[in-house]
Amino acid sequence: MNCAVQNEQELELITAILAGDTQLFHQLIRPYERCLYSLTLCYMRNREDAADVAQEALIKAYRNLWTFRGDSKFSTWLISIALNEARNQLRRQATIRIVSLDEPVREEWPMFPAVLSDWRELPSDVVERKEIRQLLQQAVAMLPTIYRQVFLLRDVEELNVNETAQILNITTTLVKVRTHRARIMLQRFLALKLNAIDTASMHDDGSQSDDTKEKRS
Repeated sequence: MNCAVQNEQELELITAILAGDTQLFHQLIRPYERCLYSLTLCYMRNREDAADVAQEALIKAYRNLWTFRGDSKFSTWLISIALNEARNQLRRQATIRIVSLDEPVREEWPMFPAVLSDWRELPSDVVERKEIRQLLQQAVAMLPTIYRQVFLLRDVEELNVNETAQILNITTTLVKVRTHRARIMLQRFLALKLNAIDTASMHDDGSQSDDTKEKRS
């Protein structure tokens, strides 16, 4: 859907909700529920806590819907509320250290070039395999928070650089740097794992061929 058309439709929904048709709120937020959960899970590292935070964010969005002026996309506004709620929850729990977005970027993983130039170049038939999907989820979960949140916004939710920078309250340059580093981390992890899977598959095929030869003889 064209972004301008989508924004116009969302503004119409918001106007109707504020006018009293509150049931439309479910229609307004439905496209973003998965995104909110993924992002809060990125922070909370716990499915139940992530669900609670996402739910609380939606409640706050509903209660404060009248403050949305349309200066930014509704999705940007909604995601910002969710991330703020996640940060606040972590501060309240005081059990997980939050990486400050104002801190200089540190090299937490070694930066090595990998076989894949971009994780999105994986063939669709490969990505559809259950074991590969699990590897992708595992790789994303292993990313340091500052890189994982940028990756989710840019490459999973497909927000642009400016939207991502606005949500995370960082510069567009830092968004680009963190996105690049996140992709390199994923490339390296996936390249090693995929090579291992291919090697195992070759051994299996070889064993099957030997078994076949033995049966034929």
